[in-house]
Amino acid sequence: MTEAPAVAIVGMSGRFPGAQDLGEYWEKLRSGVCSIATFDSEELRAAGVDPTELAHPAYVPAKGHLAGADRFEAEIFGFNRTEAAILDPQHRLLLETTWSALEDAGYDPRHVPHRTGVYVGGSPTDHMLAAAVDRRLAAELGPLQLRILTDREFLAPWVSYRLGLDGPSLSVQTACSTSLTAVHLAAQALLLGECDAAVAGGVSVDSVHPRGYLYRDGGIFSPDGRCRPFDEKAAGTVSGNGVGVLVLRRLADALADADPIHAVILGSAVTNDGATKVGFTAPGVDSQSRAIVEAWSAADLDPSAAQYLEMHGTATELGDRVELAATAAAVGATRPGRSCGIGSVKSNIGHLDAAAGVASLIKVVLMLGHRSMAPTANASGPHPDLTRMPGFERVTTLSPWDRPDGGQRLAGVTGLGIGGTNVHVVLAEAPEPDRPVPPDRAELLPISARTDTQLRRVAAELAAALRAPAPPILADVAYTLRSGRSAHAARAYVVAGSTAEAADALDALAEGGRVTDAGQAEELRMIGESWVRGADVRWPAPADGARRTHLPTYPFAGESLGALSLTTAATTLPAPQPVASPPADERSARPVTEAAVTELLVTVLGLTGLDDLDKSYFSVGGDSLTAVHLIGRLDDDLGIRAPIELFLEPVSLRELVARLTAMGGGADDDLLAALLDEAESSQ
Repeated sequence: MTEAPAVAIVGMSGRFPGAQDLGEYWEKLRSGVCSIATFDSEELRAAGVDPTELAHPAYVPAKGHLAGADRFEAEIFGFNRTEAAILDPQHRLLLETTWSALEDAGYDPRHVPHRTGVYVGGSPTDHMLAAAVDRRLAAELGPLQLRILTDREFLAPWVSYRLGLDGPSLSVQTACSTSLTAVHLAAQALLLGECDAAVAGGVSVDSVHPRGYLYRDGGIFSPDGRCRPFDEKAAGTVSGNGVGVLVLRRLADALADADPIHAVILGSAVTNDGATKVGFTAPGVDSQSRAIVEAWSAADLDPSAAQYLEMHGTATELGDRVELAATAAAVGATRPGRSCGIGSVKSNIGHLDAAAGVASLIKVVLMLGHRSMAPTANASGPHPDLTRMPGFERVTTLSPWDRPDGGQRLAGVTGLGIGGTNVHVVLAEAPEPDRPVPPDRAELLPISARTDTQLRRVAAELAAALRAPAPPILADVAYTLRSGRSAHAARAYVVAGSTAEAADALDALAEGGRVTDAGQAEELRMIGESWVRGADVRWPAPADGARRTHLPTYPFAGESLGALSLTTAATTLPAPQPVASPPADERSARPVTEAAVTELLVTVLGLTGLDDLDKSYFSVGGDSLTAVHLIGRLDDDLGIRAPIELFLEPVSLRELVARLTAMGGGADDDLLAALLDEAESSQ
């Protein structure tokens, strides 16, 4: 590898149109599939599209749609039902995808390296805008809490807070180059020592519902719902939704700690066009070219060393012409004797706005790992400007990526943002592993999930991974499952002496059986049984040379929570699940007031059953800001002046209701006023 400082990509996860995980993403990419959906009129009407707009002859019913974007397994992240329903779908997706990326890196998401930073960004959303203008919702939840749950400004802080990541936490916004800029900032922070690991990426879900668009002649959108970058038929772009997250570490640290490495970031750079272009939204050649040159210079390499360039490639007339000119200026218009492949993932999934750059980068990382160049979809003849650039070829078929003599596979990824923020990242294939092979021995493989159904899926996906070509080493699998996964309520285990035995046992679990492993190591079986019963156990010492490895990640299966929408006449909090009133002998002398207090807590905290009243305020997802809101509602709606300290005490909600019901006043006015002033000043 080069002597220049470098950053390792040790984990990654993403969900893109037509692909709920990166395995599906690669299969679609390698096959040249266009995953941009075309909707029928019935789907669009059901999704709330204005019938007048739908009937317009220029309406194009196409988008890179992300299926299941409104689903969320809130319990894992500690959100109550009300918060989860109001939380923007972008926040929900980013939390789950970050969890998966950390697991892919071999780390328990709740026990990550010290000083892990978060650098992410997102797009404006229909949900966020609908929440901002809904006065009734603000009154029910509180305006500040509503903003915190829906504004993209809080994407990074929610990830840091819910996963306990204590490094820098930045929400990045540079329009279409957002997620690639976030990767650049994260890499720079690692090299400067501001953090020791970093989560980086972006998310874009403008709406969870099927949507199309009105085509306007001279606009940026395609007339037929297909995106054809650098093609003779290029006529515009198509929007899409998705999310992608990387886990980064300094290469030296990743090698020292035996982290699994997908690829290496050798250098990156960010520039801006300033006032050197014809308009604010127009691209500029010089600054785009400078971003490429500076990134390869940071990698201590010449841009001509690139074997593949993943372009921004929107398929707009001006955008493609400027990007080709900038690339030719940076890399060289001709490359005698050498060929550089180019492509753009927007042909496959559409333009993902804030998540466009990370979708492109993950594509190239997958190509490096599979040593293949994936084709551009929807290809016909090359763009006229491309025909004047000998040595640059659009990849139109799945092609082997051969390593150059005496060198390594190298690629560049470009992201361009409206407003002029250009970013380029230089990638290299992962270094060849240099390690002793752990000795053969029986291994204990624990698995867990929130439900039995998910547990069977965990077993099935792990079994498939162990049956794949070049499966992971069994000792690595055991080490990763024991140290790199959180423990959930539904648990199982297998003991096996080989990957084949482990796969067979996991298949049996997936089919609903129970594996006793009585013929294997008895001591390991006893540890496994204790763990299944919920005990804290001391795992056996890992085999010599065992290290983290990439394994299937948690199979999220949360409920559909929907999303707020501007097309709906009014938006409200989700209807709370009915919570039965306490038995008569448990009621106070003022049952009506107690019932009212209980109803208020049920609505604001999203309680789902009578058992929730036996839990503490914080264990059901309450926090200090919600407590301030509840104090205001108790005073305004019920005339109860409650002290803030009451919500901080470790008592059950049942006891809290009783105390609130018995109160006739006594709030600490100075403390409450200070808290309210702090909340209002934050808006």
